Amino acid sequence: MKNWFIYIILIISISACSKESEPDTETYEPTPLSLNIPEIFKNNIIPPVIPINNQLTVQGVALGKKLFYDKKLSGDQTMACASCHSPQHAFTDNTSTSAGIDGTFGDRNSMPLFNLAWNYNERFTWDGEELSLERQALEPVQNPIEMHSDWDNVVDRLQSDAEYPELFRLAFKTSIITKELTTKAIAQFERTLISANSKFDKFSLGQAILTPQEQNGLNVFMDEDRGDCFHCHGNPNNPLWTDNSFHNNGLDATFTDLGLGSVTGDENDNGKFRSPSLRNLAYTAPYMHDGRFETLDQVIEFYSTGLQDSETIDPLMKKVEFGGVNLSEEDKADLKAFLLSLSDPSFLTNPDFQE
Repeated sequence: MKNWFIYIILIISISACSKESEPDTETYEPTPLSLNIPEIFKNNIIPPVIPINNQLTVQGVALGKKLFYDKKLSGDQTMACASCHSPQHAFTDNTSTSAGIDGTFGDRNSMPLFNLAWNYNERFTWDGEELSLERQALEPVQNPIEMHSDWDNVVDRLQSDAEYPELFRLAFKTSIITKELTTKAIAQFERTLISANSKFDKFSLGQAILTPQEQNGLNVFMDEDRGDCFHCHGNPNNPLWTDNSFHNNGLDATFTDLGLGSVTGDENDNGKFRSPSLRNLAYTAPYMHDGRFETLDQVIEFYSTGLQDSETIDPLMKKVEFGGVNLSEEDKADLKAFLLSLSDPSFLTNPDFQE
């Protein structure tokens, strides 16, 4: 009887010690993180979209940043998200289309990543196929042209890593890694990529002065008889500088890439692509969904003289029958100067976004 009593006491003691050594997952909570929303955004647009089931935390963003730069996500461990979304290029790259781990180039230009939390319709990529940042982050990993990996293999690789299980526990209160939690963390980091410190932002806040050339460029941009750019790309009251909607802007008379039409199956959507933000154009060449224009001068010349008519041409392309808006050389130069004033050099070097 005495031996049984000693045995029971021993079991209780071992159990108590074991519980003390385990993390208290019932009371632990990740540290909430609020986005540092720029004044220019607070003054002009509604708050960002943060999913209820993926609120930002300090630990979640830190984990997402580590994953974003980690080559373990690719099939042969040679490519990370950052390989095609580099901070020095405003989180895109400098090629027309991007090559994956096998050296095969895709069909689309890598979109820059910033101010994604203000994409209110939650449709991402050039054709709007992905309906959240979390879903968007799934695709490149398993895409055979891009990272050419398998999510089961990626999860196994992360689970066996010396650091990741604990990092996932800190971020999501579980050390069991899944692809859903992995993309949630990446999406958290991506929502912190905010760019709002350009010369024009400072001008809008009364902290800088535009040159006469930049001011006339803004006038060209806003003038329906000249640039007529603001319908798709906003105005000084929309500091996103995009409507995040989908337009056929007259690039082609016939389509090899159907864009939004390939997603919706609606022929009326053929040739429509998401309007990119005009921010950071100084760093994001080449331009358009297929990277066909190497310079900003070529983009401006296209809208001036190169529009192509088609059945789904956007009604906003009002001068397509004339080939475009036919800007003078002075207006072209001034428009370019204004567009470059939307670039934010501090975004490229923000230490919060660097590896």
